[in-house]
Amino acid sequence: MKAAKGNYAWTVTVGEKGQFVIPKQARELFGIEPGDKLILLGDLNRGIAIPPKNSFAEYAAQIFFDTEKAKKE
Repeated sequence: MKAAKGNYAWTVTVGEKGQFVIPKQARELFGIEPGDKLILLGDLNRGIAIPPKNSFAEYAAQIFFDTEKAKKE
């Protein structure tokens, strides 16, 4: 099965403390550096997601912008 362009999959092993290492290729693709804070999202039906920090920041900004805009209207 061939992956769609821009889609990737990796495997990780969860250690005894619940930790896992983000593969080097993933860190490079998404610009994850040591010390970065990541957001872990979870949905019981869809699973776990770690969105790229820039895209999530833009999404959150849009939520707050829409909320402030609605207050003014």
